[in-house]
Amino acid sequence: MWIFHGFKIGGLQQKIFNLMFLFVAALIGVFITISLIQQRSLTGVVEEANKEQQSAITEVSEGTMDSVIAQSLTKTTALQAYIADDLFSDVKTDVSTLHSFATQLFINKDSFHDHAYEAPKAENDGKTSVQMQHEEGVDPADSEYLGLIANMSEIMSSMFDNSDKLGACFVATTDGCILFVNDRSGVSLDENGNAKTFPVRQRQWYIQAKDAGKLIFTGVEEDYSTGTTGLVCAAPVFYNGEVVAVVGADIFLTAVSDYVNGSNASGGFICIVNEMGQVIFSPNKEGTFKAEISDSSPDLRDNENEELANFVKESLEKNTGLEHISVDGKEYYLVGVPMATVGWAAVSAVEVELTHQPTEVMLANYESINEKSLTAYRDGAQESVKILLTIIVGLVVLAIGASILVTRKMVRPIEHMTTRINSLSDGDTVFEMEKVYKTGDEIEILAQSFVDLSSKTRDYIAKITDITAEKERIGTELALATRIQADMLPNTYPAFPDRPEFDIYASMDPAREVGGDFYDFFLVDDDHLCMLIADVSGKGIPAALFMMASRIILASNAKLGKSPAEILEATNSTICQNNREEMFVTVWLGILEISTGKLTAANAGHEYPVVMQAGEKFELYKDKHGFVIGGMDGMKYKEYEINLKPGSKLFIYTDGVPEATNAENQLFGTDRMTGALNEHADATCEEILKGVRGAVDEFVKEAEQFDDLTMLCMEYKGEIKK
Repeated sequence: MWIFHGFKIGGLQQKIFNLMFLFVAALIGVFITISLIQQRSLTGVVEEANKEQQSAITEVSEGTMDSVIAQSLTKTTALQAYIADDLFSDVKTDVSTLHSFATQLFINKDSFHDHAYEAPKAENDGKTSVQMQHEEGVDPADSEYLGLIANMSEIMSSMFDNSDKLGACFVATTDGCILFVNDRSGVSLDENGNAKTFPVRQRQWYIQAKDAGKLIFTGVEEDYSTGTTGLVCAAPVFYNGEVVAVVGADIFLTAVSDYVNGSNASGGFICIVNEMGQVIFSPNKEGTFKAEISDSSPDLRDNENEELANFVKESLEKNTGLEHISVDGKEYYLVGVPMATVGWAAVSAVEVELTHQPTEVMLANYESINEKSLTAYRDGAQESVKILLTIIVGLVVLAIGASILVTRKMVRPIEHMTTRINSLSDGDTVFEMEKVYKTGDEIEILAQSFVDLSSKTRDYIAKITDITAEKERIGTELALATRIQADMLPNTYPAFPDRPEFDIYASMDPAREVGGDFYDFFLVDDDHLCMLIADVSGKGIPAALFMMASRIILASNAKLGKSPAEILEATNSTICQNNREEMFVTVWLGILEISTGKLTAANAGHEYPVVMQAGEKFELYKDKHGFVIGGMDGMKYKEYEINLKPGSKLFIYTDGVPEATNAENQLFGTDRMTGALNEHADATCEEILKGVRGAVDEFVKEAEQFDDLTMLCMEYKGEIKK
């Protein structure tokens, strides 16, 4: 179809023009009437088709979004409940272990001598120690079993050191004494440095465990000594049919509280409900889901909102699936998942209004497209009527026949179009071009518009479904991975406040949400400090997993008292046994003899360390590199010694520092690195790392960080004379 001087050749205008020569002028009145009626009918058909299409879009879009929300929210809530419940399950296992050991200890008590114990001391604050407290008016020397249960000191210390979930573990006797392990001796001392008394038999965990006669979890409460929110897992120990002690462990719930408070996104949140139907953790500050740690907190199972009350009851027993409930005047999608170990439930909520926004966007786009099509159709139809009326004045005789023929040709494709649109459903949303629509005029244009809109609608729904599901999954996994990796590394400073012979500080900045670099430092014994830094091949989640496994293996071998070379050889052997992905890690590991300053180290393919002897400058120490860990089984590693004098400093790092690249593709390099170190040579370890990082940032400027950036600095101060 083409236009010549406003006349559409090959279109509806030409068809009417050709027919008018055949019609009788006498029938013009009838033709006009029929034409007007038909045009109104066509407009009504199009408008009805518009309404049907909008209804189909709304039904399909909202159904799809509801399905995506149901799957995503259910999986996310189940994962969150599993992670939280795993915390309580691990602690339950630890307390069961203590209970078994204590039971056997009493059964075989004649085979054990009384073990030494001591009251809390100020010098033990910040490090793991076994301590004894008692109730006011109780003399521990008169305790029948205190010396016996002190034989559990080593197992409780080991359990506390190897768990990041315990606030403390303890054994309490029925005569008012308690032996416990934690790293907070200071909170057990008064302002004069004397040990405080402790109301052992008045504590809820003691009463509850003794009355129940089995392992129990207390409700959420504030810790007696620190005020930190937590709960206690405890179990009674029986001997000759009577309770002789209560074993247990404190669980601080700071991580759970922080995670729940951070979940408060626009229109959605997570909360924790205890076994009594009370909200104990929630980011909400008001309303039904407001958190309150109090016996008087409302039980949601008795809420006047019957749907909510039934939902909470079901959440404490089983996975609820997606439910639509009105709470505080808002419509929510709710999912509840039970936490079997403690009898709690995790509840996730998303406002229903948010899930309908994609539908509103699609309807707005459809309305715009449809309006353009209708306008084009109406304009063409109106212009056709004007031309036809002018031409048929002289064709009165043939007017009736011509008008009937014309209307017949126009109505048939529109009626077919309406029938097809009305037949669209959830499973069939495809509108295709058919032969009946190929009229070569505005009807064909309108049909093509519906074809285009149908295709765009299907593509839009598919994209929304894929994007929403993937975004939910990736966001949840990366948030968990980032937090787990950060918690794996030492991050409390000063790290050893009771050891003035040295100072140490480290930092790690991953290039992505999680990285493959890691560092570690810990005391092998009172006179040996182990330090290591490593770089795993690759980036992201795979590197982070390999990093955690490597760190655990290295630390385990170091704590067995092996030399640096032996540690690397044992670690390489372990990793090579199960390394199908052929990943590897570079490691520098050194052990400092604190009393003498002798540093024994070994290098498995890692960067050169940087050493500053007292009164001198930082310089690269070009040691001999062994092969990377995980590269080949059976490798041997050489170790070397560096004698550090008081005032000497050690700086170790990963390749992310010298290989930091600016916009001109230039490397930061070791020369700039040692220059930055010497510029801050007299500063503390923390200030030195900040100075190096500042120099890197100034060099790189706006360029993207492509590699993890990890550093560790240690200053050897030697024996401090008093």
